[in-house]
Amino acid sequence: MDELKVFTGNAHPALAQAIAEYLGMPLGKCEVFEFSNENIFVRILDNVRQQDIFVIQPLCSPVNKSLVELLIMLDALKRASAGRITAVVPYYGYGRTDKKDQPRVPITARLVADLLTVAGANRLLTVDLHAAQIQGFFNIPVDELTALYLLSNYFKEKDFDDLVVVATDIGITKRARDLATMLNAPLAIIEKRRVGNVDKAETLNVIGEVEGKVALTVDDEIDTAGSMTGVTAALMERRAKEIYVCCTHPIFSGPAIQKIASCSAKEVVVTDTVPVSNEKGLDKITVLPIAPLLGEAIHRIHTGQSIGAMFE
Repeated sequence: MDELKVFTGNAHPALAQAIAEYLGMPLGKCEVFEFSNENIFVRILDNVRQQDIFVIQPLCSPVNKSLVELLIMLDALKRASAGRITAVVPYYGYGRTDKKDQPRVPITARLVADLLTVAGANRLLTVDLHAAQIQGFFNIPVDELTALYLLSNYFKEKDFDDLVVVATDIGITKRARDLATMLNAPLAIIEKRRVGNVDKAETLNVIGEVEGKVALTVDDEIDTAGSMTGVTAALMERRAKEIYVCCTHPIFSGPAIQKIASCSAKEVVVTDTVPVSNEKGLDKITVLPIAPLLGEAIHRIHTGQSIGAMFE
């Protein structure tokens, strides 16, 4: 695999290192830093001419810095005559702004897609987009992996007899139904209404039977954990026996860790698509490594094998 090189910015170097170890190769050498005037500088130190390049950079906090780093790295690689450049973006920031749901608002997920393409990306590899239609915002190939198999295998080992999978809102229903099928469990749905543009949601109703059951909620990300605490409270009101929470992207911004600590969930299971902020060392947060999934996908893209076959 001497024609393959993996680079990373400063967003999640630990994940990039784990992927490189899975592939049995060192990370590509580059300089990515910020001048005192906040301008970002990138220099690729390895020869990349006509090579297959993968740049690993989730769009996580600080989101705008992570995005600009990625754009400048793509431009530097393009100008260094790289053969093919794949942007590996495990967490696609701005993915929640994927449609015009109010007058005079942007579709920022589409704007980010245009920026990545213009900067030099020939392909995108990502994990569990907030909305499936984001794939259609790109004019380049997009490979969207899912962490559902990783999460379902973890809960299969717990071997619950009375499990019910709970979709945290209507929009996540398909993903929750897929997880329920994998776990051979029934599905319930939380009906909720988001209030304005603030990170606040009002939980309205639970559709489905959860009383006396082990409830497993599923979402694509946990941001401030406001929705998660509302959902767990609603499930406790309906007398769920135990509550487990799982998601792909643990953003954990603002008071998220404190809310997780005080909520009724017994365990919160996430992946490390972004660096996991758990400064209090909560025992109830379990982090599953995503590097083997991304590493295998990179190997298959490089060697021309099927990505879909990974999930069959």
